[in-house]
Amino acid sequence: MTRLFTACLGTETNSFSPIPTGMSVFEDTMLVRGGRHGDTPGLFAVPLIRWRERARALGWEVREGLAAFASPAGDTTRVTFESLRDEILADLRAAMPVDAVMLNLHGAMIADGYPDAEGDLLARVRAIVGPAVPIAAELDLHCHLTALKVSSADVLVIFKEYPHVDVAERAEEVFELLRRTLAGEIRPTMALHDCGMLGVYPTTAEPMVSIVAGMQALEREPGVLSVSLGHGFPWGDTPEVGTRALVVADGDAALAARHAAALAERVWAARDAIVPPFLSIDAAIDRVLAAGPGTRPFVLADTADNPGIGTSGDSTFVLARLIERGVGGVALSPLWDPVATALAFDAGVGARFDIRIGGKLGPGSGAAIDARIEVKGLNPKATQPFGGAIAPLGRLAWLRIGGPDDADAIDVVVNDYRIQTFHPDCFSQAGIDPLRPRALVAKSTQHFHAGFAPIAREILYLSAPGSGSMDMAALAHRRVTRALWPRVAQPPRGPVALR
Repeated sequence: MTRLFTACLGTETNSFSPIPTGMSVFEDTMLVRGGRHGDTPGLFAVPLIRWRERARALGWEVREGLAAFASPAGDTTRVTFESLRDEILADLRAAMPVDAVMLNLHGAMIADGYPDAEGDLLARVRAIVGPAVPIAAELDLHCHLTALKVSSADVLVIFKEYPHVDVAERAEEVFELLRRTLAGEIRPTMALHDCGMLGVYPTTAEPMVSIVAGMQALEREPGVLSVSLGHGFPWGDTPEVGTRALVVADGDAALAARHAAALAERVWAARDAIVPPFLSIDAAIDRVLAAGPGTRPFVLADTADNPGIGTSGDSTFVLARLIERGVGGVALSPLWDPVATALAFDAGVGARFDIRIGGKLGPGSGAAIDARIEVKGLNPKATQPFGGAIAPLGRLAWLRIGGPDDADAIDVVVNDYRIQTFHPDCFSQAGIDPLRPRALVAKSTQHFHAGFAPIAREILYLSAPGSGSMDMAALAHRRVTRALWPRVAQPPRGPVALR
């Protein structure tokens, strides 16, 4: 009987975040042993569950190791990473002998002393199982595609879409490639090519739509098994940060290298067009005001304070400017402020009082806002959907500044669970009809798009201050010595030598 070992470890590390990633962040996000994911599994449990179901349908035995994932924040502490890594390795040793290993990783995890934490895990897994046992892994699109990761695995498959709406599909893909490898039908070989770029590239607009379609078309060519583009995670201070192309071919290293180079060059040629246009806060407000009344809201993406890239989620730069300019008819959700949330719940719906909100975790959060508010709505256990999973929002409190009419008010939804805006439920579960304001402010970079595009009059990406700044040329990396665009107009690009 085929014996499969599965496990998960990951987080998306923002080296500029003021929040260290310790064990409590994993406990609050996903820390599951023995495959006990419950009735509402998180997004990063989806591949593990799919693999278990597929394997058991084939009559395989599945040994499930630790599944640990943390909401994005700063560098993971050394003791936390080593503890989780070593538990997975102990689970693997206890499961030996195994015929295959499947890991669900993020790929952008940085820990104290480990600039490529998941690469370290993969290398240690390889040392335990030996060279003959296939290792396959699914990675987030914003991974760091390092030489160590690629050389330690047989198959790596990356999400193609941003927002990540294809997690389950990529899980099926990586499983099928592993199954075919075990059956002797294919011999995967991988090639990696460096694009020499830093950036954020939504796949909901051209030219990324066509680039993704081209990747999918290439996978139908003879000898090509899988094509991935690792966008990279610009806020990770690690030597191999940046955008890289990965191709898995069937026993033909030259074919894989040729197609990886072609994809990398196509991305490089589109570099100026694939980055979304970012507006200043005032420019975005001006566009909203100039548009006049409408039946749908503008959606303003506060990209620099997206908890999904490790920021604090409590920045006030956009809110402060709305107040200073006296712009009403705008709602913002969620703003992470456990203290304000608790006070609102204690006071109850209808209460009016002075409160200080946001701006609590350093310069990237901006200054705290002092305002007189009315508590308009409370939800003790709110959630929002994303990627086929349910994401908790914690307690939501709808606070109204100004008013009393909707057109004159600024509505702020505070909560006690740090998470980005995925879906209009962030507003509706607090009691706000998301179609009523003239503008909605979403603390997200791109994952909000699938949920908000159907209701949006227009989506505007903001270039605001914060620890998730979109000014790629100004990111203060210390460990990165490679020349990268847009810091350098013509950086070196080419194949990445594997170890």
